[in-house]
Order: sequence, then C-alpha cells, then structure tokens
Amino acid sequence: MSIEFAKSLSGHDKGQYYLIRGQAESFVYLVNGTTRPLAAPKKKNVKHIQPVKRLPAEVLACLEDGLTDVTIKRAIKTYERLLSGAENH
Repeated sequence: MSIEFAKSLSGHDKGQYYLIRGQAESFVYLVNGTTRPLAAPKKKNVKHIQPVKRLPAEVLACLEDGLTDVTIKRAIKTYERLLSGAENH
C-alpha cells in the first residue's frame, strides 16, 4: 500500500492535511492522528480533497515504524514544517 497525504479543500477542516487510510467508490477515509484517529476516520468526497503526489523522505521516515496515531501526527507535522520552510525561501 502506498502512503498518500491529502489536503482538504472544503468544509470546516479546509486547508488541513490528512493521511488517506482507505478509499471506497467516490469517498476517501482520512486520519490525522488527533481529531481523526485510526479508529474513527473521516469520510470525505474525493472532489473535496487534493492528493499530495510526492512525499519527502523525511515524512516517509516518520511512518517507517508502522501506522499509529502518533506516527501519523508526527508525519503530518513534519510535512507542514517542510512546506512552511519552502514558502519562506
């Protein structure tokens, strides 16, 4: 299974990043390790997300130990930190 992130494009969570946990028809199941843990993924229409195509190695390294709420939260924070660093340059 490939690891994919997605950015929410609409709803009260607009702009937040999630890990795509699963997909069914026109919906995806998203988790972020805090408000949406692995045990309770968010169901969202695929029209309302923007998939992240390539994840940096630092983010993938956070998830090497397996998918847990803690590793997912750490990976998302790392990705957001890398994004904000890229915007500042």
